[in-house]
Amino acid sequence: MAAPTRKLAEEMARIASSCPIDPLRPHIQLQNFLKSLATHPRLTPAAVRAAQALEQNEAQRKYALTDVTLKPASAPLHYEKLVEGVEKSMQGIGRPLWKVFFGIW
Repeated sequence: MAAPTRKLAEEMARIASSCPIDPLRPHIQLQNFLKSLATHPRLTPAAVRAAQALEQNEAQRKYALTDVTLKPASAPLHYEKLVEGVEKSMQGIGRPLWKVFFGIW
């Protein structure tokens, strides 16, 4: 392995080790994908740069979400309910069937 490729692989492995574990999909992990990408023989600087951009939340900083986006007039509580649903599902708490049937949150 050439020195530049080795440095790219080391950086990709470092980024992979810093990725959080996804509790909702334990069989699909970004960390595993990046680790396998670090061992790929044709790892490119562009791939490492893309992983660095994910690690540093560049898209979130570049395209900041405004309050208008997070609370649309048609459904101002949509994203709050979504976050609540994900948190409850991680705890194993489901919605009662009658709420699902009637479309009540």
